[in-house]
Amino acid sequence: MKLTLAALITSAIIALLAGPLLIPLLRVFKFGQVIRGDGPQGHLKKAGTPTMGGIVFLPAVVISVLLWSEGSPGLWLLLLSFFAFGLIGLWDDLLKVVFRRSLGLKARGKLILQFAAATAVVFAAVNLLGRGTEIIIPISGARLELSWLYYPIMAVFFVFIVNAVNFTDGLDGLAAGVSFLVYLGFMLIALVAVNNPPVMNGGVNYSDAAIGAAAISGACLGFLYFNRHPAKVFMGDTGSLSLGGGLVALSILTKTEAVLLLLGAVYVAEALSVVLQVLSFRLLGRRIFLMSPLHHHFELKGWSETKVAWVFFLAAALSVCAALLLVTY
Repeated sequence: MKLTLAALITSAIIALLAGPLLIPLLRVFKFGQVIRGDGPQGHLKKAGTPTMGGIVFLPAVVISVLLWSEGSPGLWLLLLSFFAFGLIGLWDDLLKVVFRRSLGLKARGKLILQFAAATAVVFAAVNLLGRGTEIIIPISGARLELSWLYYPIMAVFFVFIVNAVNFTDGLDGLAAGVSFLVYLGFMLIALVAVNNPPVMNGGVNYSDAAIGAAAISGACLGFLYFNRHPAKVFMGDTGSLSLGGGLVALSILTKTEAVLLLLGAVYVAEALSVVLQVLSFRLLGRRIFLMSPLHHHFELKGWSETKVAWVFFLAAALSVCAALLLVTY
C-alpha cells in the first residue's frame, strides 16, 4: 500500500513539475489545438491552446514505475500498451498541429494502427505471460473459455475502449479527471487482489499492477492542474489514446475485462452516444442527442463546462465504487 501511494504521489509531482516546462515549449513550436467548426461554438475561443500535453505522462509514469515497482513482465506489457497507443496519438496530433489537418489521421489508418497494437498486446499477454483465453464473469466467478475467439473479441474491445476514452476528451479536465478516478479504481482492485488472489486469479503480479495504475492515476491528477477549466493545455490524442491503451491492458492482465465496462461506464456512455447518434441519423434521419459525444449534448442544453465535468466526475466515482463492490462480492 505504501509503495502504491508513493507511486501515485511521485507521478503527480513529476507531472506538476513537467507542466510549466512543457507548456511554454508547446507554445514556442505553435502546437496549438485546431478546433473543428462543427463543434459547440463556445469552443472556438480555445483555438491555439497548446495540445499534445499527454507527453507529460511519459516522464511521470516511467520514473514513478522505475522507482517503486518490481519490474514484473506484466507491468512492462502495461507500459508497452500505454506508450504504443500514445505514439499513435502523437502521430495523429502532429498531423493536426503541423499540417493543420483538423481530423488528423484518416479513420481507416488510425483503426489499422490501433488494431495492430491491440492484437500485439493481446497476443503477448496470452502467449508470453500465460494469461490464457478465458474471461471471468463477475459475481458468479464463472470462467468463459473463448479459445481462439478471444483474440478478435479482445481486439475489438481494445479499440472500442481506447476510442471511448478519446471521445471523453472533449471538455476541459473531463478525460483527465475521469481517468484519475478509473485508474484509482484499478489500483484499489489490484490491492484487494494482493491479499485475495482468487478475487480475480489472473496470474499477474498484483502489487506491480497496483503501482502501474497508481502511477498513471497520479499523472492524470498532476496534469489536471493545468487541464482544468480554463485549460492551459490539452492532452490531445497523445494522452487520451495512451490512457485507453493502459486501461485495457490492465483489464486483460487481471482478467477484469467485464469489470472495466462498469469501471469505465462514463467512457462507455460517451462512445455509445456517438454510435447511437450515427445509427439514428442514418436509419431514421434524425438525431437522438443535440450533439455527440454525450458531454456536448449537455453543453447545448445550457450546462456550463464545469457543471458537465463535475457531474461526469460524480458518475465516474459511483461507477468505480460499484466496480469495487462487484469484484469483492
